[in-house]
Amino acid sequence: MVARRKVAVVGAALSDCGRVDDATPYALHAQAARRALSDAGLDRTHVDGFASAGLGTLAPVEVAAHLGLRPTWVDSTSVGGSTWEVMAAHAADAIAAGHARAVLLVYGSTARADVRAGRRTGTLSFGTRGPLQFEVPYGHTLIAKYAMAARRHMIEYGTTIEQLAEVAVQARANAALNPEAMFRTPVTVDEVLAGPVIADPFTKLHCCVRSDGGAAVLLVAEEYVRDCRTSPVWVLGAGECVSHAAMSEWPDFTVSPAAVSGRLAFERAGVRPSEIDVAEIYDAFTYMTLVTLEDLGFCAKGEGGAFVEKGRLRVEGGELPVNTDGGGLSAQHPGMRGLFLLVEAVRQLRGECGERQVRRGDGTLPRLAVASGTGGWFCSSGTVVLGAG
Repeated sequence: MVARRKVAVVGAALSDCGRVDDATPYALHAQAARRALSDAGLDRTHVDGFASAGLGTLAPVEVAAHLGLRPTWVDSTSVGGSTWEVMAAHAADAIAAGHARAVLLVYGSTARADVRAGRRTGTLSFGTRGPLQFEVPYGHTLIAKYAMAARRHMIEYGTTIEQLAEVAVQARANAALNPEAMFRTPVTVDEVLAGPVIADPFTKLHCCVRSDGGAAVLLVAEEYVRDCRTSPVWVLGAGECVSHAAMSEWPDFTVSPAAVSGRLAFERAGVRPSEIDVAEIYDAFTYMTLVTLEDLGFCAKGEGGAFVEKGRLRVEGGELPVNTDGGGLSAQHPGMRGLFLLVEAVRQLRGECGERQVRRGDGTLPRLAVASGTGGWFCSSGTVVLGAG
């Protein structure tokens, strides 16, 4: 049997993010890709694998052509916000097996600018075909699905709206330390609760921001690491899972597919949740953070509310800093945000985060991070465990 190669992330970067009115999605893809390659100290001639989703008719073909790439390994998996963790898992497997040497993952979106310019409207639904035809006619929008799941958790476990609001408060506290975050002004629980109701029980600040932006990550085989200018961040383990297509097929609204993807990722990495120093979790809505923390094993099922209300998610003084850049609730959210989770996790492990840099109890840099993305309406999950070089 041929030995599997170790895989490292050696490049991680964002494009311009937030309010970007003068760029196309292709431009944001290219900007993020160039920055990630520059971060690694490699050029595009090293790239023989490419993964992309969400842009163009043939996403990896069109975007790769725009970037001047001719990859011999491609992935166009599209499972919503968890796309990039799932793609990272696929890329790591391909590299480990010798099917590729260097795989570039890239995303870019002008979701905010498009709405502002009237090129598109807000996304209330993914469509009306297939299983969705039985939900959409009754006004069951995307946000309503998440809101209904949150309400189920509140009924089952006594989770309070104040506890959910704490997720938004702590995300904003972390964003205040991030000069690139879209919203940095601190908020209180009362301010979160006082906002306009979007879908009961969510008010406006329970929901992610809408932004523009792009991100890119470069994964390489271990033999490339010595040629890179950055310290490697090793892919230790990954897992993926898909759950349901329609809400009526979801057995338990209080359990997300991260319960499976997380277990697989931790088992394959050979680490326990208690060993993780920093967590980057998909947070289109506050409830996503809370339930994913439970399902990844950071607290028991039903105890997420008590876990988050004690300030544990903060960079400053938190036991488990979560969404250290401010997350989708405050930093940026241009659509399928999973790749941004990987970028932030890599930067934290490399000690590049400035004022928001996480430190362990002894003052050293974090050694282990987890990035967990969620797609659709808790339909899919991808979880990746990363370790410092």
